[in-house]
Amino acid sequence: MNKDLLKLYPHDLWENFANLCDAPHPSKHEDAAIKWMKQWAKDHKVKVEQDKTGNLLFTVPATKGMEDRTPVILQGHTDMVPQADDPKFDFLKNPIEPIIDNGWVRANKTTLGADNGVGVCAALACVTTPGVKHGPLEILVTIDEETGMTGAFGLKKGFVKGKILINLDSETEGELYVGCAGGLDANFERKYTMMPTPEDMKGFQLIVTGLHGGHSGMDINLGRANANKIAVRFLTTAIKEYGACLASVNGGGLRNAIPREVNAILAVPAKKATAFKTFAKKFNETVKAEFSATEENLAVSVKAIDTPKKVIRTKAQNQFLNMVFAIPNGVLRMSDSMENLVETSNNVAAIKAENGTMTVTCLLRSSVDSAKNALGDRMTAIAELAECGIELSGAYPGWKPNMESPILKTCQSVYKKKFKEEPKIMAIHAGLECGLFGACYPDWDMVSFGPTIEHPHSPVERVNIDSVGKFFDFLVEVLKNIPKK
Repeated sequence: MNKDLLKLYPHDLWENFANLCDAPHPSKHEDAAIKWMKQWAKDHKVKVEQDKTGNLLFTVPATKGMEDRTPVILQGHTDMVPQADDPKFDFLKNPIEPIIDNGWVRANKTTLGADNGVGVCAALACVTTPGVKHGPLEILVTIDEETGMTGAFGLKKGFVKGKILINLDSETEGELYVGCAGGLDANFERKYTMMPTPEDMKGFQLIVTGLHGGHSGMDINLGRANANKIAVRFLTTAIKEYGACLASVNGGGLRNAIPREVNAILAVPAKKATAFKTFAKKFNETVKAEFSATEENLAVSVKAIDTPKKVIRTKAQNQFLNMVFAIPNGVLRMSDSMENLVETSNNVAAIKAENGTMTVTCLLRSSVDSAKNALGDRMTAIAELAECGIELSGAYPGWKPNMESPILKTCQSVYKKKFKEEPKIMAIHAGLECGLFGACYPDWDMVSFGPTIEHPHSPVERVNIDSVGKFFDFLVEVLKNIPKK
């Protein structure tokens, strides 16, 4: 535990977060964190139950004099996105190492898990922090939000009793969120066979590295490079102009993280090897110039290796690369109804051609369901042209804004009174669980807010310390002002 965190305000929140960092909790591997939270409940004599999906529900009686208030649910998710600069870092075994850095908390070359650990720890801190007043309270902590919203999908009617849901998974203090994008996974897959590498070829490894990456919803409009798209652009030219043959490629990983790195193995005719290396240097200069404003550390390089004994057959190779080249990436349309909001986007999250199977993983997002579905149809058309199989799955709805929401009006009033300024009312181009909750509990009145978190889903993720204190104070004041039943 980094005990320096215990000196920060609010104490109970940061103590909880320090403990959470010690409990490995990447998506689909949250057992250690769940064990810690169950022990927390036992230590503080709080009732906790777990549903069949794995979600935790803490039930906290109202504080004295607040028994007549409308029951509230504070909600966040257990899991974090595992991204590290060191590929040897084991998120299943190693604790996260939080570091205080000039007004921010970040991790030591990994994602921090402030998304959504700070929100969860704030909810728990509302129970133990002296002086916090609240009505009947439930704390819902879902599992596996980042890789499929498994917990939200698995939530059943009747498990939760509250009427107002406050989601604590937003990432800019001073903003109240009332809507979010829906999502859809597009998974491409085809089999291929290899052939002997032609004679007089030299082996090379292509490496794309140094990109910022980031959240495929929150950061998709920042103009950052996609390592997979850069690699495929390089490989396509290398094949057409220099006779290269692809042996394997592996790039990106998590569907909701903008890919930062790619490795590929290829063979190049020996007589063109020198020209190929010159091309690689020029290509590096070209893309660095293109992304000079957003990717100062971008690097594309090749190095000589042993010549691979086999390469992918030409037709499959070309169809695969052309397909990835054709798949749209990044912002596809901005919202007509809300300024500076991305409406529809796609993240070409992972590409792989290894061991006889080619795959591409994409996450489609849109706040307009028809646009999301149309983009899925576009992906299917591209797959059919490339003679590739495709599965569209994991669809989840967006959260339609309700500008007449009573809890929104309460939050607006409390924020203005406490901080002497108006909060911004926002929608987010990311998948909050509120959309799924609304399908299961249509009568819930919902709002989302949180502290300021920068660059989630990347190793430079950080959370602003002052914003955490302000966020918590606001949450406490909102709970104090929840209306009567």
